[in-house]
Amino acid sequence: MQQPLYILSGGSSRTRGQAAQDSNIRAGKAVASAVRTTLGPRGMDKMLVDSSGEVVITNDGATILAKMDIEHPAAQMIVEVAETQEEAVGDGTTTAAVLTGELLVHAEDLLEGDLHPTVIVEGYTEAARLAQEAIDAQVLDVDLDDDLLETVAESSMTGKGTGDVTADVLAQHVVRAVRMVHAENGRFDRDDVRVLTRTGASSSATELIEGVVIDKDPVNDTMPTSVEDATVAVLDVKLDVRKGEVDTEYTISSVEQLDAALKAEDDELRGYAKAFADAGVDVVFCTKSISDRVAGHLANAGILAFKSVKKSDARAIARATGAKRLGSATDLDESDFGRADSVSIETYGDDDLVFVEGGDASKAVTLFLRGGTEHVVNELERAINDAIDVTVAALDKGGVVPGAGATEIAIADHVRAEAAGIEGRKQLAVEAFADAVEALPRTLAENTGMDPIDALVDLRARYENEGIAGVISSGRSGEIGDPVEHGILDPAAVKREAVESATEAATMIVRIDDVIAAE
Repeated sequence: MQQPLYILSGGSSRTRGQAAQDSNIRAGKAVASAVRTTLGPRGMDKMLVDSSGEVVITNDGATILAKMDIEHPAAQMIVEVAETQEEAVGDGTTTAAVLTGELLVHAEDLLEGDLHPTVIVEGYTEAARLAQEAIDAQVLDVDLDDDLLETVAESSMTGKGTGDVTADVLAQHVVRAVRMVHAENGRFDRDDVRVLTRTGASSSATELIEGVVIDKDPVNDTMPTSVEDATVAVLDVKLDVRKGEVDTEYTISSVEQLDAALKAEDDELRGYAKAFADAGVDVVFCTKSISDRVAGHLANAGILAFKSVKKSDARAIARATGAKRLGSATDLDESDFGRADSVSIETYGDDDLVFVEGGDASKAVTLFLRGGTEHVVNELERAINDAIDVTVAALDKGGVVPGAGATEIAIADHVRAEAAGIEGRKQLAVEAFADAVEALPRTLAENTGMDPIDALVDLRARYENEGIAGVISSGRSGEIGDPVEHGILDPAAVKREAVESATEAATMIVRIDDVIAAE
């Protein structure tokens, strides 16, 4: 008899065939179900507690999945779906995760019916293409004016924790912010809209600052705390005694030589302040260190200076004010500097915040968010970031579509209609895809307090009669209505990305029939 051949190490485990498929699908379904109840305006929050005791309370799908300690590789793929959705369009992470889970649910039924995984993958891929056609057909032929963009931003924040400030007020701030920095040629730099949070006031104290706000103290307490019509310099160089590239020793044999060396050193440090003063600089932002002696000379010259500024903050200030980031403090030219109407220091609790506002600084904006607790401002920050992303997505990536599950109902109807013309067993997978998409409005209805089966029947009937139907939250329950009339709109890009990423993840999981794990 032949000796047994061992390919895997003794500590490895292997799961094959239906057992591997069942394990992967169950893991994917479990993760999707974890965020399912957060979907929609009546979605519930999750409390996440890590091993160190840090608590996060949110209904943001991306945050929930990122904070969950997930080990199963197939379940981790659902997390990657949410991450991809977040990076691409900034919203719709829960939608993408729930859709992936539903596609796996229906794939499981198809596998039990002896449908080959390859056929399921082909059917899902074809259905995803049909879904994209349906989304394109749902794009509204409207001008994306401020009112419409505010509707989009508000829709993305509905159901999220915003403290004592309403979503419509925050939406106005968001649209103003995006409009201020969004170039007419369609170019938008996400870094031009900054978000800064501070506790100590209610959420209604949130405001839009036309400029940049950073958390930094001046290098000397005697420096001015406010400068009007400021000339701004941004440096990436130390303001200290220069050191040679090689070690050098000097022999000093007299007090006169020591005094001369100290004077030369002081002249060099004093020269930094003189150079800035002679160039008319009022404020210096330095990403590196500023020695105490230089700080004293700058203070004596009436110059406000900050050291160890984060590179991201320095980049924002330079971009906002029109300043160049300088690698040398010599040979300064007026064209190297930026301009701002004002640079001021304001105290919030124990922190000093620097406001760089107006003039050229209005090329960048800061949404300054307030809240009574860290939990409030953190959730508010997540809501605002989603609103910014969907507003930009609506402007730059293909317009808007009806929300409240209406687009999903249209997708399901279109996919089913086209499925009749698809030959073979692949038709079953295409129809299953339509059923999976309908789980989204069904979940919305359930989270709103409606009977999900009755709601789905009513949605289908109204769509057949009127061509549009969505789940509208009303009072303690909901109703079937026209989401466009109720101002519930979503960026088309969010729907497109959710369908694409969910289909890719589900088909990848379905195709796996062998799991080899090292222990």
